[in-house]
Amino acid sequence: MQGRLFLWAGLAFLLLALCVTAGVSLGSAAIPVETVWSILVNKLAPGTFETTWSAGRESIVWDVRFPRVILAGLVGAGLATVGAVLQSVTRNPLADPHLLGVSSGGALGAIIALLHTGLIFGLVTVPLFAFGGSLLATLAVIAVTRFTGAAADRLVLSGVAIAFIATSLGNLAIFFGDPRAAHTVVFWMLGGFGLAQWSHLFYPALVLVACLTFLVIRAREINAMAMGDETAATLGVPVARFRAELFVVTALLTGVMVAFSGAIGFVGLLVPHFVRLTAGSDNIRVIPLSALAGAVILILADIVSRTVMAPEDMPIGVITGLAGGLAFILLLRRR
Repeated sequence: MQGRLFLWAGLAFLLLALCVTAGVSLGSAAIPVETVWSILVNKLAPGTFETTWSAGRESIVWDVRFPRVILAGLVGAGLATVGAVLQSVTRNPLADPHLLGVSSGGALGAIIALLHTGLIFGLVTVPLFAFGGSLLATLAVIAVTRFTGAAADRLVLSGVAIAFIATSLGNLAIFFGDPRAAHTVVFWMLGGFGLAQWSHLFYPALVLVACLTFLVIRAREINAMAMGDETAATLGVPVARFRAELFVVTALLTGVMVAFSGAIGFVGLLVPHFVRLTAGSDNIRVIPLSALAGAVILILADIVSRTVMAPEDMPIGVITGLAGGLAFILLLRRR
């Protein structure tokens, strides 16, 4: 079983490397693969290769496409990880940050930060407000679930209600905000990586590594939660406290990713399902493999967004919605 895990992880890393290469090479101005990697190596070890490319190509590769592809990979990994954890903890195959209202809460926080705060904390203002919105949405979902008397595995129903409320409040914030910035915010709500910069990547990378490490270490306890609260308690898991910890971690991860990419649906819903079809249900395998698969999927979606309407970018949310809806129908047919 351990060998199978390493095999899948190796294949996922290989596919991820190929997708990163394609993501940097392809676009409205195609750049040869050897040029892409020569520029990368020269940036990391100056003087390794003789410069045979133009300064414009180097800027496209290093300043525009590499940050964009890396951000797409980070966001895809984060959202897929959140989906895998929420589906296990709530024991609901439909749980994901979008349907549970966590993404909508993060989007609401980011909209308020963009339109009504003047970015008072600098670059971290949007991530902070997005995390706050995601955390408040998560707490609201839990409160609604308890108020209605629904079981923990039916959180999705409460999440849908909170998502509608958060979306409506976000629209209200746009209505009362600066009309000149509203267009930018609406485009951001559809998802995209066109504003990615190297200086932006530290925060999502740090949060992803920290949260992913925590979740992998606690994967056995997540497995116990997936078998039910009584079983988890019998195995020594402090159910209420651990569920609260997981909700805070997933809210943090979702909020930060939404802050830098906009609201992107279906990644957290579908990727863990496809991973479980191939790697089983043990979260020690599912969580890291979902992160790798999510990174691959969103990098591929970003390639499509940059090429299908070149030189214009199609919003990522449109692509993941269309592809995710069709894939979900096929998944329902299969199962």
